Amino acid sequence: MTEHNDKQPLSLRMSRSVQQTYTPDQVKWHYEHGLVLQSIYAVAKRYGCPDLTDWVRRMYDTKITADGGILTYKEQEFNLDQIRPGVQLFDLDADTHAPQYRKAIETLREQLRGHPRTQSGGFWHKKIYPWQMWLDGLFMAEPFYARYVAEFGPESDYEDIVHQFELMYAHARDERTGLLYHAWDESCKQLWADVETGRAPHVWGRAMGWFCMALLDVLDWIPDTDACRPWRDRLTVIADSLVQPLLTFQDKGQGLWYQVVDMGTKPGNYLETSASAMFVYFLFKLVRLHLLSPAAGKTEAEVLAAARKGYEGLCSRLSEEAGILHLSGICKVAGLGGTPYRDGSYQYYVGEPVVSDDFKGVGPFIFASLESEAASEAADH
Repeated sequence: MTEHNDKQPLSLRMSRSVQQTYTPDQVKWHYEHGLVLQSIYAVAKRYGCPDLTDWVRRMYDTKITADGGILTYKEQEFNLDQIRPGVQLFDLDADTHAPQYRKAIETLREQLRGHPRTQSGGFWHKKIYPWQMWLDGLFMAEPFYARYVAEFGPESDYEDIVHQFELMYAHARDERTGLLYHAWDESCKQLWADVETGRAPHVWGRAMGWFCMALLDVLDWIPDTDACRPWRDRLTVIADSLVQPLLTFQDKGQGLWYQVVDMGTKPGNYLETSASAMFVYFLFKLVRLHLLSPAAGKTEAEVLAAARKGYEGLCSRLSEEAGILHLSGICKVAGLGGTPYRDGSYQYYVGEPVVSDDFKGVGPFIFASLESEAASEAADH
């Protein structure tokens, strides 16, 4: 195993830290586990670490059976969170040609075929949350869906994917700030929902971060061809529209973003690591992919400067103990509805536990680090 040292890129150092502390008996078929394993696989491919790719495969094989079954997965729950770990299956399939990964991919694709939808065609976040779309759900389902279409077709399904983003954007956007509220209830019946718009009452950082990451991760899989360019353009318009709002609400001191993004220094609010990592990833990647248009209102240089400032803030949340990196300041969890009922109030969001090393922060930090490293290499050339 490669030893930790300060000369290694941070993405690799953090990946090695996870490798040393995360054991096969801890693996769950869960979106945050899939996210961190996917980020580590990307690092392994980027820096040529076959032991890490093998390790990720072994971790997945604790949940993927030899005949392609997915342990603990229940299709009839119709839970978009359960789609997300499937993103890594495409690379495992391509790199090993082991048939069980393709079978598992098809199982997850089948869930989306039967997944409940709003009357306007959007995936319900979960069967237990009827008529609701959450920003989180775009990250959970659409990158998997887009890669499936890229590899197996049909190309016409890109329309469905783009429609999901446009629906969520239309219903969640705050016209005053340009930011996105956490969720939308088409029925307007949830206690957290505005009785007229169905919108959740607050802009939760990580939910908006999931949406931002999903936009660019889907664009990775929509080809830049004449036939597909209209779909790419529709997503790029949404991505560019989020740049100015994000830079407006970025903390000028530390470069990070607040748990409740537009509430600044209101008592109880705090600069939150996972959302900040997602926004940093989004800003760096927008520039790398040259997706900024004049409509974004910011130049590539301005967006890069904001991304670098944010990444410096993230690095200030790192500590090291016995060669293991730790990342602090991560909101453990937040949602809406359920039992006990989560009302989406300001006090709810700022009152949830803040922890270290949660994969919902570590995975985005690794991805943000990869983008920062790519930006530094581009600047050197």
